[in-house]
Amino acid sequence: MRVLVLGGTRFMGHFLVYRLLAAGHHVTLLNRGATPDRFGDRVARVRCDRAADDLAQALGGREFDAAVDFTAYTAADGRAAARALAGGRVGHYVMISTGSVYLVREGCPRPSRERDYDGPLLPEPEGEEDRAAWAYGMNKRGCEEALAAAFRDDGFPATVLRIPMVNGERDPHRRLERYIARVLDGGPLLVPDGGGHAVRHVYSGDVVRAIVRLLLVPSTFGQAYNLCMDETPTLAELLALVAELLGAPARLAPVDAAALRARGIDPVAMSPFSDRWMSLLDPAKARAELGFQHTPLRRWLETVITSLLANPPSDPPPGYERRADEVSLAAALAGEAGAGSAGRA
Repeated sequence: MRVLVLGGTRFMGHFLVYRLLAAGHHVTLLNRGATPDRFGDRVARVRCDRAADDLAQALGGREFDAAVDFTAYTAADGRAAARALAGGRVGHYVMISTGSVYLVREGCPRPSRERDYDGPLLPEPEGEEDRAAWAYGMNKRGCEEALAAAFRDDGFPATVLRIPMVNGERDPHRRLERYIARVLDGGPLLVPDGGGHAVRHVYSGDVVRAIVRLLLVPSTFGQAYNLCMDETPTLAELLALVAELLGAPARLAPVDAAALRARGIDPVAMSPFSDRWMSLLDPAKARAELGFQHTPLRRWLETVITSLLANPPSDPPPGYERRADEVSLAAALAGEAGAGSAGRA
């Protein structure tokens, strides 16, 4: 196949391109050229900044059997993609969307199913972080709806894949690594508000394999699918498993998020899996219609941990600069708990 990958150099796109090349497909990358890649002359390249450049002009009428879009974030992006690839210039277009499209819907059930997409939307929240997360979900909805209109009006062969928080090798956000670094340093692992909430993420490798399998499958045109794991541990259970796979005791220290903020520690920077803007999806439709299967949690966690230990980063992950304050807070809380126990005795 001739496959256009929009993005393709950072995270899942990196692995998708290698998988496509290994299978003998012809790959064209479209991106700004800001992130180096190691594909060499095995891929063709189109330089385009979607925020400033005309996508149709950049593609210049090229035709592709399939396109996978990791960088479509707004309604304008969706319309531009449909316009640039209209008229049969692509056999199948796959947009990578997000579970956040459910989080901006009022009263959306959890886990969220594809049929839960429609409904009244939340008003714009107050607070910079909440507003940014809300805008992300709203913009992705706009992109999805632009593609749905193109399919409905012109038969544009688009498929939408909605994914929750993604973990895997080369994660540019270094989310799982933030916990691993704290387990490895031997100190306590502070868990905002105890970590009793459910966590249902997806392994990047599972998304990449699903993309390859559904390319040029006409039954997926005009459809949206949730991709995620079935297992639903609590955050505390997930962190205990991470510690076990590292051969360490689970030194979990529950702490009120408010106590962290009072110390100037951002709970989400320290513990990204504590973000309240974290979707919980139901993958039943993808399992039934696409044959989607997720890698067992223990197996992919071990794979990601092994990769990180084999290729240790040269700098600490985001949020780790406040690690000394975390340890100090944990000691203070332990002291208060000990004093309280002694008083009761």
